[in-house]
Amino acid sequence: MSLAMSRPEAPPAPPAIPRAVPIQYGTALLVLVLVAGPLLPVLLQSVLDGALYDAEYNLTLANFARLARTEGFGLVLLNTAILAALTTLVAQVVGTLAAILFGRTDLPLARLMSEFFLWPLYLSALVLSFGWYAVYGPSGYLTLLWQSVLGEAPWTLYSLTGMAVIAGVSQAPLAYIYCLSSASITDPSLEEAARVSGAGTFRTLWRITLPLMKPAIAYSAVLNFTVGLELLSIPLIFGDPAGITVLTTFLFNNGISSPKPDHGLVATAAALMLAVVCFLVWLQGRMLGNTRRFITLGGKATRPRPFRLGGLRWPLFILAALYIMATVIAPIGVLVLRAFTAFLSPMIPLSEVLTTGNFAQIFDYPVYSRAVWNSFVVSLVGGAIATALIGLIAIIVHRSEFRFRGALQYLALFPRAVPGVVAGIGFFYAFALLPGLGFLRNSIWILVIAFTMRFIPAGIGAVAPMLLQVSHDLDRAARVQGADWWTTSRRILLPLMRPALVGCFTILFISFFKEYTTAIFLFAPGSEVIGTALLQLWVQGEVGLVAALATIQVAVIAICVAAVRGIFGVKLHG
Repeated sequence: MSLAMSRPEAPPAPPAIPRAVPIQYGTALLVLVLVAGPLLPVLLQSVLDGALYDAEYNLTLANFARLARTEGFGLVLLNTAILAALTTLVAQVVGTLAAILFGRTDLPLARLMSEFFLWPLYLSALVLSFGWYAVYGPSGYLTLLWQSVLGEAPWTLYSLTGMAVIAGVSQAPLAYIYCLSSASITDPSLEEAARVSGAGTFRTLWRITLPLMKPAIAYSAVLNFTVGLELLSIPLIFGDPAGITVLTTFLFNNGISSPKPDHGLVATAAALMLAVVCFLVWLQGRMLGNTRRFITLGGKATRPRPFRLGGLRWPLFILAALYIMATVIAPIGVLVLRAFTAFLSPMIPLSEVLTTGNFAQIFDYPVYSRAVWNSFVVSLVGGAIATALIGLIAIIVHRSEFRFRGALQYLALFPRAVPGVVAGIGFFYAFALLPGLGFLRNSIWILVIAFTMRFIPAGIGAVAPMLLQVSHDLDRAARVQGADWWTTSRRILLPLMRPALVGCFTILFISFFKEYTTAIFLFAPGSEVIGTALLQLWVQGEVGLVAALATIQVAVIAICVAAVRGIFGVKLHG
């Protein structure tokens, strides 16, 4: 045998362009189009004197002046600020107290209470609004019961205060999660020192624990204020009938529900809202970056000792149970009960009105059964596509040498600052502007695209922390063996990320399934989802069908949450 024949074959020459280049640049370009695509048309429309898709238009700043001169717009801004502020106040007070009570004291059944307290986080504000109406509305079950026994009910949901209570309760879990995380990692020695000095339970809480929670309280307050500005369903259901208009309902009434939409006015108001929310998100980042001076957790793996409530243990338990019963169990429970009745009233025996007719009607009418099916498809397929994209973004940002990975990370997180109504308006303009995309405009795939853009930050938050825990030594070992970046990512990192990707998909499935603010500007006959069908039924006064459709949404989300916790052990909150 010759030397030439025994010589080992030379390794194949590396490709001229590494596989990482098209994957990384293609992903970055896709995210750029997803994020900038709906925002640029809004900003452009705000400075045009005609519709964006018209043949002729001119640049102008007159829309801003016209918006400022619009009758009642000052009151709209005032109502928006008041509603957001009251929502934040309710959410922060309730969430902070719950975090201390359920997380730091010896309250009975605190873990169970905590689970119930978090349920508004899983449901859309739209469904919660219908639940509150079923209990506390003018013809609500408790309202009618109160009137039959004690006279006129002392509450009303058709006011800024009433709307703020509903919104605050639905947002309180956000404050709870942030404050609970902060309260659970405080240095126990500080509280022990206070106890040794003679401070009682409540004095220690007031002087030590609460001050250490200030960064979490402040950060979650800015977050809740931002959410308060973006609220649509609660002001639409309870504010519009009372003549109370906020910025989101101003956009809705002058946009999609207007026979002749004023595109310049709508886009200018949307640009104003986008600017305010961008500032608030920037403020959140600044506040989060300046909280290291409040960190008190050292190297010792110790947990703070629970506070003893003493004689207040059971009275506080009763108060907490009444709160959860009144704000979580009653709205959801009565809404579900209303779905199984022809009419719900404390004056009529339940056995006489029980029926499954509402569900039969839902599945008899193609438009409503189609809305349920579309929601499943959008959530299942869209959630899977978005999870794949988010996993790729996370790997590029945190485990690659991509030149623009910092810019990609910023782009991926920017949709936090894009309210749902602004995203919906932006995608509407973008797809109207590009004639080649007409086949998508009247399909559910435009919803998949829009929802993916909206919830990229939520998915990144579920995936990135686990990826950061994976040692870089695994990447280096694979590269030493000759694997390129994509092979390393596909063979090593993605399998290790599987639990996080399951959690990400679950979060996205729930988020897609309950989303409605973006969809109401984009859906067309044939592409309805549950949220848009709920609003249509509500306008038609079909309370029983609203309850049945909302119950389907609650049931699907409940099964999803239970399954992912029981099978995969994944937490769906921070």
